[in-house]
Amino acid sequence: MANKVITISREFGTGARTIGQKLAEELGFVYYDRAIIQLAAEKSGLSPDFIEKNEEKASNNFLFNIATSAYIASGINLQYTVPVNDKAFIAQSDVIREIAAKDNCVIVGRCANYVLSDHPDLLRVFVRANKDERIERCINEYGYDPKTVEAELNKIDKGRSSYYKYYTGSSWKDMDNYDICINSSKGGIDLSVKTLADLAKEVFGL
Repeated sequence: MANKVITISREFGTGARTIGQKLAEELGFVYYDRAIIQLAAEKSGLSPDFIEKNEEKASNNFLFNIATSAYIASGINLQYTVPVNDKAFIAQSDVIREIAAKDNCVIVGRCANYVLSDHPDLLRVFVRANKDERIERCINEYGYDPKTVEAELNKIDKGRSSYYKYYTGSSWKDMDNYDICINSSKGGIDLSVKTLADLAKEVFGL
């Protein structure tokens, strides 16, 4: 029987990491986020800093989209045939599949909904929130400068959108890529966690 996996994609400043952590705790699942960067670094020989920054720099490349799609579908090792910038994504994809094979888990980011699209027990979540609330959270919880926070928020969202498009060929906010979209402004973090936990228990038969 396949492990139960929840992937969470998110706009910046929505509290999705907190939602993911609390959801994993509620369900007794393992939570994965930034640990994937370290595991991918160990697998690829690239530095964690390089892998993290690569997520901010991807731009659309149609030919690589085709190659990456073939890799993900077939499991072919492309590490010696693609640019170093793209080895990071391949290593992260390997790590994500290994995680899904090992644990019931919640995975935040890293195009995990795409990488695991054929996983038999998968719940794909997208978290959004009202922009004013996102800005407030970035200032009060993440320590962003109020003078530049909106520009930084827009930059990060744009980077996530470009990264997703580069590696999947699909739009980051295309709801066909997800099973549920939740607005964390409606009821806050705890209600978001409860809603997703109730859904997961129903979907997975927990």
